[in-house]
Amino acid sequence: MFGKKKKNEYEEVVEEGRDEFDVDYNDDEDFETDFISLDEDEDEKPKRGGIGKKVGITFGVILAVLVVAYVGMAFYFDSHFMFNTTINGNNFALKSVAQVEKYMEQQVADYTLTLQESDGDSEQITGSEISLKYVPGDEVTELAKKQNKFLWITSLWEKPVIEAKIGVKYDENALARRIKSLNCLKEENQVASVDAHPEFQNTEFVVVPEVIGTQIDTETFNKDIRESIEGFQDTLNLTDTNCYIKPRFLSDSQEVVTAKDTMNSYLGANITYDFNPNTEVVDASVISQWVIVDADMNVTFNQEAVKEYIAALATKYNTKGKPRQFTTATGNTVTVEGGGYGWKIDQAAEAAQLSKEIQSGTQTTREPVYSQTANSYGVNDLGDTYIEVDLSEQHMYYYQNGSDIFESDFVSGNMSYADRQTHAGIFTLYYKKSPDVLRGTMKADGTYEYESEVQYWMPFDGGIGFHDASWRDEFGGDIYLTGGSHGCINLPPDNAAVLYDIIQYGVPIVCFY
Repeated sequence: MFGKKKKNEYEEVVEEGRDEFDVDYNDDEDFETDFISLDEDEDEKPKRGGIGKKVGITFGVILAVLVVAYVGMAFYFDSHFMFNTTINGNNFALKSVAQVEKYMEQQVADYTLTLQESDGDSEQITGSEISLKYVPGDEVTELAKKQNKFLWITSLWEKPVIEAKIGVKYDENALARRIKSLNCLKEENQVASVDAHPEFQNTEFVVVPEVIGTQIDTETFNKDIRESIEGFQDTLNLTDTNCYIKPRFLSDSQEVVTAKDTMNSYLGANITYDFNPNTEVVDASVISQWVIVDADMNVTFNQEAVKEYIAALATKYNTKGKPRQFTTATGNTVTVEGGGYGWKIDQAAEAAQLSKEIQSGTQTTREPVYSQTANSYGVNDLGDTYIEVDLSEQHMYYYQNGSDIFESDFVSGNMSYADRQTHAGIFTLYYKKSPDVLRGTMKADGTYEYESEVQYWMPFDGGIGFHDASWRDEFGGDIYLTGGSHGCINLPPDNAAVLYDIIQYGVPIVCFY
């Protein structure tokens, strides 16, 4: 033992300034490795392990108490509901089965189920209307037993929620009548839900959110009302419980998003039609009307709508066959209609080209595809180069770039025969041929009604055209009234030769009376 003697020796060594002090541990049987105060008496040293035993015993006692308490609480919850427990929306934490049943029984007399509707209105079904009664049974007891009682501590933070039928009974027929009388079920108060869908706004298609209507799903509605009453709940929110027939597609539905993106892919094209000086533009605002999405979010491009658009352009800008106001060489204004001259859009070809350009995102300025063109744009599409044939005056003029380059008297179709009269209208030259033989209708014997050799033939209206008439001595005047041609414009041979040389394909030939 490291006692007082060794202590004194150590103090002496320190005082004398000695550099080392050797201790022979083997020689001193009393020396212990446990260091204690040099002033402490050997007999006063505490026993080893005493404190540890006391702590262990204390901890064990506490643990046993806690276990007993925990198990005791578990058995307590055999007949009581755990912390934070709600049953059908009512708080029954730590309530006994008897207390819950008593509460239920007390509430029956004043029971009211409130239906909360989406428009903010509400309706009530009272217990008295349906002869509601509380029927004691084993339901509440069974609910308590079904709790996981040995995990009761989790109820401190998990807040158990129980939905269950309670022992009640009611008059089914009275409930059915009350449900039928509810305002929310009346046809005039039910509005169908609207699916989320793509809609063109400003420059592109965007997703318009769904709208939940007030149309009732009667099967779900009836079921939820009965479950609410049997669960003794005081409120039924028609929106939260899916009583309304909801939209098939919502804003974030992949079908809606994909449809929107597909429809926007058509909007990059821009086609400007040149109808000098007018223009017509097919841009996103127009194309958006031709991109269609159906109820299943399938996107289609409406080819018929494109055709209708082209047809509208043709109605607006075609001039073939349309009446025109024409100012004659003598200064008179006449209305000329008929004939084959004028602008005409090839509607089928143009619709096909426009559809192709839209789907490829083309941006261009161009004329439409025409099956027939005229000299100038606009209703007065004659321009300043045309042939004027005044059938009343029996005189013609050829204007080129506004200048009168040719005039001649003529004899036109015989007015005494309806089938020989020269037609009014605006025409163009088919072709010209020199010489040629003009023949009438073939008769039964194989000969023709007439045969006339001409040197210059210039047809413009079926079998009607300009030609020389060497058999005539006079032209102009009123010869045509009774002695006219079979419909052609008979010209003096020399004048016919001049016209044959200067007439151009495409030049308008304006015939009028």
